Amino acid sequence: MRVKARVVFAGKVQGVFFRANTLRCAKSLSIVGWVRNIDDGRVEAVFEGEEEDVQRAIEWCENKQPYAEVTSKEVEFSEPDGKHREFSILP
Repeated sequence: MRVKARVVFAGKVQGVFFRANTLRCAKSLSIVGWVRNIDDGRVEAVFEGEEEDVQRAIEWCENKQPYAEVTSKEVEFSEPDGKHREFSILP
């Protein structure tokens, strides 16, 4: 089953290649969507794909980012909308 998840990660998540590593993870799982820095120091991501793959991407971002330290995350699931063709880093 395909799902869409909007996730906001807090902690040491900017300036540590979080977005680039998220891009690589998402592409390896065939997930579409985007990731971007937020002005308040957090990182926001939208993942769309098979539910198991989206869960794996969220877990990887939270626990396995090589230089980041995620202290909390907010996750909102919704119906996939099919707007994205690939995963990208937004400005």
